Amino acid sequence: MRQRRSKYTAAGVVFTVLGTLLFAYFVRKAGVGEIIAGIRRLGYAFILILLLGAIRQAIHAICWTKCCEPPYRLRFIDAFKARLMGDALGNMIPLGSVAVAEPSKPFFVRDRVPLMVGASALAIENIFYALSVALFVSAGALALLLQFKLPVSLRYASIGALVAVVILVPIGFLLVRLQLRFLPGALGFVARRGLASHAIGNALPRVRVLEDRIYGFYQRNHLRFVAILMIEMTFHLAGVLEGYLTLRFISATVAPTLMSAFILESVNRMINVIFKFMPLRAGVDEGGTGKVSALLGFTTSTGVTLAIVRKARDICLTVIGLGLMIHRGISLRAAARGGEDMIQVEVATPEKALSAASTGKSG
Repeated sequence: MRQRRSKYTAAGVVFTVLGTLLFAYFVRKAGVGEIIAGIRRLGYAFILILLLGAIRQAIHAICWTKCCEPPYRLRFIDAFKARLMGDALGNMIPLGSVAVAEPSKPFFVRDRVPLMVGASALAIENIFYALSVALFVSAGALALLLQFKLPVSLRYASIGALVAVVILVPIGFLLVRLQLRFLPGALGFVARRGLASHAIGNALPRVRVLEDRIYGFYQRNHLRFVAILMIEMTFHLAGVLEGYLTLRFISATVAPTLMSAFILESVNRMINVIFKFMPLRAGVDEGGTGKVSALLGFTTSTGVTLAIVRKARDICLTVIGLGLMIHRGISLRAAARGGEDMIQVEVATPEKALSAASTGKSG
Protein backbone atom coordinates (compact mmCIF):
# COMPACT_ATOMS: atom_id res chain seq x y z
CA MET A 1 0.00 0.00 0.00
CA ARG A 2 2.89 2.37 0.76
CA GLN A 3 4.42 1.66 -2.66
CA ARG A 4 1.05 2.25 -4.34
CA ARG A 5 0.61 5.54 -2.45
CA SER A 6 4.09 6.69 -3.55
CA LYS A 7 3.31 5.88 -7.18
CA TYR A 8 0.01 7.75 -7.01
CA THR A 9 1.71 10.77 -5.42
CA ALA A 10 4.50 10.91 -8.02
CA ALA A 11 2.07 10.53 -10.92
CA GLY A 12 -0.28 13.06 -9.33
CA VAL A 13 2.50 15.67 -9.12
CA VAL A 14 3.40 15.10 -12.77
CA PHE A 15 -0.21 15.45 -13.95
CA THR A 16 -0.75 18.49 -11.74
CA VAL A 17 2.25 20.27 -13.24
CA LEU A 18 1.22 19.25 -16.76
CA GLY A 19 -2.35 20.43 -16.18
CA THR A 20 -1.13 23.76 -14.78
CA LEU A 21 1.04 24.34 -17.84
CA LEU A 22 -1.79 23.47 -20.21
CA PHE A 23 -4.16 25.70 -18.26
CA ALA A 24 -1.76 28.65 -18.49
CA TYR A 25 -1.22 28.04 -22.22
CA PHE A 26 -4.92 27.95 -23.15
CA VAL A 27 -5.79 30.91 -20.92
CA ARG A 28 -3.05 32.99 -22.50
CA LYS A 29 -4.05 31.88 -25.99
CA ALA A 30 -7.72 32.74 -25.38
CA GLY A 31 -6.88 36.15 -23.92
CA VAL A 32 -6.71 36.94 -20.22
CA GLY A 33 -8.57 40.23 -20.64
CA GLU A 34 -11.53 38.64 -22.42
CA ILE A 35 -11.76 35.89 -19.81
CA ILE A 36 -11.76 38.40 -16.95
CA ALA A 37 -14.45 40.42 -18.73
CA GLY A 38 -16.62 37.29 -19.08
CA ILE A 39 -16.23 36.45 -15.39
CA ARG A 40 -17.21 40.01 -14.47
CA ARG A 41 -20.35 39.72 -16.61
CA LEU A 42 -21.26 36.57 -14.70
CA GLY A 43 -20.93 38.38 -11.37
CA TYR A 44 -23.32 37.30 -8.63
CA ALA A 45 -25.03 34.87 -11.01
CA PHE A 46 -22.21 32.52 -10.00
CA ILE A 47 -24.27 31.79 -6.88
CA LEU A 48 -26.92 30.25 -9.14
CA ILE A 49 -24.24 28.17 -10.89
CA LEU A 50 -22.99 26.98 -7.51
CA LEU A 51 -26.53 26.06 -6.49
CA LEU A 52 -27.00 24.00 -9.66
CA GLY A 53 -23.71 22.23 -8.92
CA ALA A 54 -25.01 21.31 -5.46
CA ILE A 55 -28.27 20.08 -7.01
CA ARG A 56 -26.30 17.78 -9.31
CA GLN A 57 -24.51 16.32 -6.29
CA ALA A 58 -27.91 15.87 -4.64
CA ILE A 59 -29.13 13.89 -7.67
CA HIS A 60 -26.24 11.46 -7.28
CA ALA A 61 -27.00 11.20 -3.56
CA ILE A 62 -30.66 10.35 -4.26
CA CYS A 63 -29.64 7.56 -6.63
CA TRP A 64 -27.14 6.23 -4.08
CA THR A 65 -29.89 6.00 -1.44
CA LYS A 66 -32.18 4.19 -3.89
CA CYS A 67 -29.44 1.61 -4.58
CA CYS A 68 -29.19 0.80 -0.87
CA GLU A 69 -31.41 -2.22 -0.27
CA PRO A 70 -33.49 -3.18 2.79
CA PRO A 71 -33.13 -3.82 5.64
CA TYR A 72 -30.56 -1.02 5.40
CA ARG A 73 -31.48 2.58 4.69
CA LEU A 74 -29.13 5.40 3.75
CA ARG A 75 -30.53 8.86 4.45
CA PHE A 76 -30.28 11.47 1.71
CA ILE A 77 -28.52 14.05 3.88
CA ASP A 78 -25.83 11.52 4.87
CA ALA A 79 -25.28 10.47 1.25
CA PHE A 80 -25.17 14.11 0.12
CA LYS A 81 -22.56 15.07 2.72
CA ALA A 82 -20.49 11.96 1.92
CA ARG A 83 -20.45 12.87 -1.77
CA LEU A 84 -19.28 16.41 -1.02
CA MET A 85 -16.56 15.14 1.31
CA GLY A 86 -15.45 12.41 -1.07
CA ASP A 87 -15.17 14.76 -4.05
CA ALA A 88 -13.33 17.29 -1.89
CA LEU A 89 -10.84 14.58 -0.95
CA GLY A 90 -10.40 13.68 -4.61
CA ASN A 91 -9.75 17.29 -5.57
CA MET A 92 -7.24 17.86 -2.74
CA ILE A 93 -5.08 14.75 -3.17
CA PRO A 94 -3.02 14.14 -6.35
CA LEU A 95 -4.84 11.50 -8.41
CA GLY A 96 -7.35 11.40 -5.56
CA SER A 97 -10.34 11.12 -7.90
CA VAL A 98 -8.87 7.87 -9.21
CA ALA A 99 -7.39 6.47 -6.00
CA VAL A 100 -9.59 7.34 -3.03
CA ALA A 101 -12.45 9.73 -3.89
CA GLU A 102 -15.08 7.10 -4.68
CA PRO A 103 -13.92 4.50 -2.12
CA SER A 104 -13.92 7.13 0.63
CA LYS A 105 -17.65 7.90 0.28
CA PRO A 106 -18.82 4.66 1.97
CA PHE A 107 -16.21 5.37 4.65
CA PHE A 108 -17.99 8.65 5.42
CA VAL A 109 -21.33 6.87 6.01
CA ARG A 110 -19.91 3.91 7.90
CA ASP A 111 -21.74 5.07 11.05
CA ARG A 112 -25.08 4.95 9.18
CA VAL A 113 -24.87 1.71 7.18
CA PRO A 114 -22.29 -1.12 7.16
CA LEU A 115 -19.25 -0.34 5.02
CA MET A 116 -19.88 -3.10 2.51
CA VAL A 117 -23.55 -2.12 2.16
CA GLY A 118 -22.62 1.48 1.38
CA ALA A 119 -19.87 0.38 -1.00
CA SER A 120 -22.15 -2.04 -2.86
CA ALA A 121 -24.87 0.59 -3.25
CA LEU A 122 -22.33 3.14 -4.49
CA ALA A 123 -20.87 0.66 -6.99
CA ILE A 124 -24.35 0.02 -8.41
CA GLU A 125 -25.09 3.77 -8.54
CA ASN A 126 -21.85 4.32 -10.46
CA ILE A 127 -22.97 1.76 -13.02
CA PHE A 128 -26.25 3.61 -13.53
CA TYR A 129 -24.30 6.84 -13.87
CA ALA A 130 -21.91 5.30 -16.41
CA LEU A 131 -24.88 4.15 -18.49
CA SER A 132 -26.44 7.61 -18.34
CA VAL A 133 -23.12 9.16 -19.43
CA ALA A 134 -22.93 6.76 -22.37
CA LEU A 135 -26.43 7.69 -23.52
CA PHE A 136 -25.84 11.41 -22.99
CA VAL A 137 -22.48 11.49 -24.77
CA SER A 138 -23.85 9.50 -27.72
CA ALA A 139 -26.72 11.97 -28.06
CA GLY A 140 -24.24 14.85 -28.03
CA ALA A 141 -22.07 13.14 -30.66
CA LEU A 142 -25.14 12.60 -32.86
CA ALA A 143 -26.11 16.27 -32.51
CA LEU A 144 -22.61 17.35 -33.52
CA LEU A 145 -22.64 15.10 -36.58
CA LEU A 146 -26.06 16.21 -37.77
CA GLN A 147 -25.82 19.97 -37.19
CA PHE A 148 -22.21 20.98 -37.76
CA LYS A 149 -19.45 20.49 -40.29
CA LEU A 150 -16.68 19.10 -38.13
CA PRO A 151 -12.92 18.74 -38.61
CA VAL A 152 -11.95 15.24 -39.68
CA SER A 153 -10.44 14.28 -36.30
CA LEU A 154 -13.47 15.47 -34.31
CA ARG A 155 -15.86 13.87 -36.78
CA TYR A 156 -14.16 10.48 -36.45
CA ALA A 157 -14.12 10.82 -32.65
CA SER A 158 -17.87 11.58 -32.65
CA ILE A 159 -18.63 8.66 -34.93
CA GLY A 160 -16.49 6.35 -32.79
CA ALA A 161 -18.26 7.41 -29.58
CA LEU A 162 -21.67 6.96 -31.19
CA VAL A 163 -20.87 3.52 -32.63
CA ALA A 164 -19.38 2.32 -29.35
CA VAL A 165 -22.48 3.30 -27.39
CA VAL A 166 -24.88 1.85 -29.97
CA ILE A 167 -23.05 -1.48 -29.75
CA LEU A 168 -22.06 -1.69 -26.09
CA VAL A 169 -25.24 -0.46 -24.35
CA PRO A 170 -27.54 -3.15 -25.87
CA ILE A 171 -24.90 -5.81 -25.20
CA GLY A 172 -24.59 -4.69 -21.58
CA PHE A 173 -28.36 -4.71 -21.14
CA LEU A 174 -28.56 -8.22 -22.61
CA LEU A 175 -25.81 -9.49 -20.31
CA VAL A 176 -27.64 -8.15 -17.25
CA ARG A 177 -31.01 -9.42 -18.48
CA LEU A 178 -29.69 -12.96 -19.08
CA GLN A 179 -27.28 -12.73 -16.12
CA LEU A 180 -24.41 -14.09 -18.20
CA ARG A 181 -21.09 -14.39 -16.35
CA PHE A 182 -19.17 -12.88 -19.22
CA LEU A 183 -16.33 -10.84 -17.71
CA PRO A 184 -14.69 -13.50 -15.49
CA GLY A 185 -14.73 -15.98 -18.37
CA ALA A 186 -13.31 -13.49 -20.85
CA LEU A 187 -10.58 -12.34 -18.45
CA GLY A 188 -9.75 -15.95 -17.57
CA PHE A 189 -9.41 -16.78 -21.27
CA VAL A 190 -6.96 -13.89 -21.74
CA ALA A 191 -4.98 -14.87 -18.64
CA ARG A 192 -4.66 -18.47 -19.81
CA ARG A 193 -3.02 -17.14 -22.98
CA GLY A 194 -0.32 -15.57 -20.81
CA LEU A 195 -1.45 -11.95 -21.25
CA ALA A 196 -1.30 -9.89 -18.04
CA SER A 197 -2.06 -13.02 -16.04
CA HIS A 198 -0.89 -11.53 -12.72
CA ALA A 199 -2.96 -8.35 -13.07
CA ILE A 200 -6.01 -10.30 -14.20
CA GLY A 201 -5.62 -12.75 -11.32
CA ASN A 202 -5.73 -9.84 -8.88
CA ALA A 203 -8.72 -8.28 -10.62
CA LEU A 204 -10.90 -11.41 -10.95
CA PRO A 205 -12.23 -11.41 -7.35
CA ARG A 206 -13.33 -7.79 -7.74
CA VAL A 207 -14.98 -8.54 -11.09
CA ARG A 208 -16.91 -11.49 -9.65
CA VAL A 209 -18.12 -9.41 -6.69
CA LEU A 210 -19.18 -6.63 -9.04
CA GLU A 211 -21.16 -9.02 -11.22
CA ASP A 212 -22.84 -10.52 -8.15
CA ARG A 213 -23.89 -7.04 -7.02
CA ILE A 214 -25.30 -6.04 -10.40
CA TYR A 215 -27.21 -9.25 -11.04
CA GLY A 216 -28.44 -9.51 -7.48
CA PHE A 217 -29.73 -5.95 -7.52
CA TYR A 218 -31.42 -6.53 -10.89
CA GLN A 219 -33.15 -9.69 -9.63
CA ARG A 220 -34.57 -7.93 -6.60
CA ASN A 221 -35.20 -4.47 -8.08
CA HIS A 222 -35.55 -4.76 -11.86
CA LEU A 223 -38.62 -2.49 -11.79
CA ARG A 224 -36.48 0.28 -10.28
CA PHE A 225 -33.85 0.16 -13.04
CA VAL A 226 -35.57 2.63 -15.36
CA ALA A 227 -36.53 4.98 -12.51
CA ILE A 228 -32.95 5.22 -11.22
CA LEU A 229 -31.61 5.71 -14.74
CA MET A 230 -34.08 8.54 -15.35
CA ILE A 231 -33.00 10.25 -12.13
CA GLU A 232 -29.37 9.95 -13.25
CA MET A 233 -30.29 11.60 -16.56
CA THR A 234 -31.56 14.66 -14.68
CA PHE A 235 -27.94 15.16 -13.57
CA HIS A 236 -27.04 15.85 -17.20
CA LEU A 237 -30.11 18.02 -17.77
CA ALA A 238 -29.06 20.17 -14.81
CA GLY A 239 -25.62 20.40 -16.41
CA VAL A 240 -27.16 21.64 -19.66
CA LEU A 241 -29.11 24.28 -17.74
CA GLU A 242 -25.98 25.31 -15.86
CA GLY A 243 -24.04 25.67 -19.11
CA TYR A 244 -26.84 27.62 -20.77
CA LEU A 245 -27.12 30.10 -17.91
CA THR A 246 -23.36 30.55 -17.72
CA LEU A 247 -23.15 31.24 -21.46
CA ARG A 248 -26.01 33.73 -21.22
CA PHE A 249 -23.88 35.87 -18.95
CA ILE A 250 -20.33 35.38 -20.25
CA SER A 251 -20.95 35.41 -24.02
CA ALA A 252 -20.85 38.98 -25.29
CA THR A 253 -21.30 38.25 -29.02
CA VAL A 254 -23.44 35.12 -29.52
CA ALA A 255 -26.67 34.24 -27.71
CA PRO A 256 -26.52 30.61 -26.54
CA THR A 257 -29.16 28.00 -27.30
CA LEU A 258 -30.12 24.92 -25.36
CA MET A 259 -28.65 22.86 -28.20
CA SER A 260 -25.25 24.54 -27.93
CA ALA A 261 -25.32 24.12 -24.13
CA PHE A 262 -26.30 20.46 -24.60
CA ILE A 263 -23.37 19.80 -26.95
CA LEU A 264 -20.88 21.57 -24.68
CA GLU A 265 -22.11 19.60 -21.66
CA SER A 266 -21.78 16.30 -23.55
CA VAL A 267 -18.19 17.26 -24.44
CA ASN A 268 -17.59 18.12 -20.80
CA ARG A 269 -18.84 14.68 -19.73
CA MET A 270 -16.48 13.02 -22.21
CA ILE A 271 -13.55 15.08 -20.94
CA ASN A 272 -14.43 14.14 -17.34
CA VAL A 273 -14.46 10.44 -18.20
CA ILE A 274 -11.28 10.36 -20.30
CA PHE A 275 -9.20 12.75 -18.18
CA LYS A 276 -10.41 11.78 -14.71
CA PHE A 277 -6.77 11.42 -13.65
CA MET A 278 -6.11 15.14 -14.29
CA PRO A 279 -6.73 17.26 -11.16
CA LEU A 280 -9.85 19.34 -11.89
CA ARG A 281 -9.31 18.48 -15.58
CA ALA A 282 -6.91 21.45 -15.65
CA GLY A 283 -5.91 22.45 -19.16
CA VAL A 284 -7.76 19.70 -21.01
CA ASP A 285 -11.18 21.15 -20.13
CA GLU A 286 -10.13 24.63 -21.27
CA GLY A 287 -8.63 23.28 -24.49
CA GLY A 288 -11.51 20.97 -25.40
CA THR A 289 -14.31 23.36 -24.41
CA GLY A 290 -12.61 26.27 -26.17
CA LYS A 291 -12.27 24.33 -29.41
CA VAL A 292 -15.86 23.08 -29.46
CA SER A 293 -17.15 26.53 -28.49
CA ALA A 294 -15.44 27.98 -31.57
CA LEU A 295 -17.17 25.36 -33.73
CA LEU A 296 -20.52 26.40 -32.26
CA GLY A 297 -19.97 30.05 -33.14
CA PHE A 298 -18.72 31.34 -29.79
CA THR A 299 -15.28 32.77 -29.26
CA THR A 300 -12.56 30.52 -27.90
CA SER A 301 -12.31 32.76 -24.84
CA THR A 302 -15.99 32.08 -24.09
CA GLY A 303 -15.33 28.33 -23.99
CA VAL A 304 -12.25 28.77 -21.81
CA THR A 305 -14.21 31.04 -19.45
CA LEU A 306 -16.98 28.42 -19.23
CA ALA A 307 -14.41 25.83 -18.18
CA ILE A 308 -12.91 28.19 -15.60
CA VAL A 309 -16.35 28.91 -14.11
CA ARG A 310 -16.86 25.15 -13.73
CA LYS A 311 -13.54 24.92 -11.89
CA ALA A 312 -14.53 27.76 -9.58
CA ARG A 313 -17.78 25.91 -8.82
CA ASP A 314 -15.86 22.71 -8.05
CA ILE A 315 -13.43 24.59 -5.80
CA CYS A 316 -16.32 26.12 -3.83
CA LEU A 317 -17.94 22.70 -3.38
CA THR A 318 -14.54 21.35 -2.34
CA VAL A 319 -14.31 24.01 0.39
CA ILE A 320 -17.78 23.00 1.61
CA GLY A 321 -16.75 19.34 1.64
CA LEU A 322 -13.57 20.13 3.58
CA GLY A 323 -15.66 22.13 6.05
CA LEU A 324 -17.87 19.09 6.61
CA MET A 325 -14.79 16.94 7.21
CA ILE A 326 -13.40 19.43 9.73
CA HIS A 327 -16.78 19.59 11.47
CA ARG A 328 -16.74 15.82 11.87
CA GLY A 329 -13.11 15.83 13.01
CA ILE A 330 -11.84 13.83 10.01
CA SER A 331 -8.43 14.73 8.62
CA LEU A 332 -7.42 14.34 4.96
CA ARG A 333 -4.97 11.60 5.95
CA ALA A 334 -7.62 9.64 7.87
CA ALA A 335 -10.10 9.99 5.01
CA ALA A 336 -7.50 8.89 2.46
CA ARG A 337 -6.63 5.85 4.58
CA GLY A 338 -10.33 5.07 4.87
CA GLY A 339 -10.60 5.16 1.08
CA GLU A 340 -7.59 2.87 0.76
CA ASP A 341 -9.14 0.46 3.25
CA MET A 342 -12.29 0.44 1.13
CA ILE A 343 -10.22 -0.54 -1.90
CA GLN A 344 -9.14 -3.60 0.07
CA VAL A 345 -12.77 -4.36 0.94
CA GLU A 346 -13.71 -4.05 -2.74
CA VAL A 347 -11.42 -6.94 -3.68
CA ALA A 348 -12.93 -9.25 -1.06
CA THR A 349 -14.41 -12.53 -2.20
CA PRO A 350 -18.21 -12.75 -2.42
CA GLU A 351 -18.29 -14.73 0.84
CA LYS A 352 -16.25 -12.06 2.67
CA ALA A 353 -18.38 -9.32 1.16
CA LEU A 354 -21.53 -11.03 2.42
CA SER A 355 -19.99 -11.41 5.86
CA ALA A 356 -18.96 -7.73 5.96
CA ALA A 357 -22.46 -6.66 4.96
CA SER A 358 -24.08 -8.77 7.67
CA THR A 359 -21.69 -7.80 10.49
CA GLY A 360 -21.02 -4.17 9.54
CA LYS A 361 -17.24 -4.68 9.74
CA SER A 362 -14.56 -4.06 7.11
CA GLY A 363 -11.13 -5.56 6.60
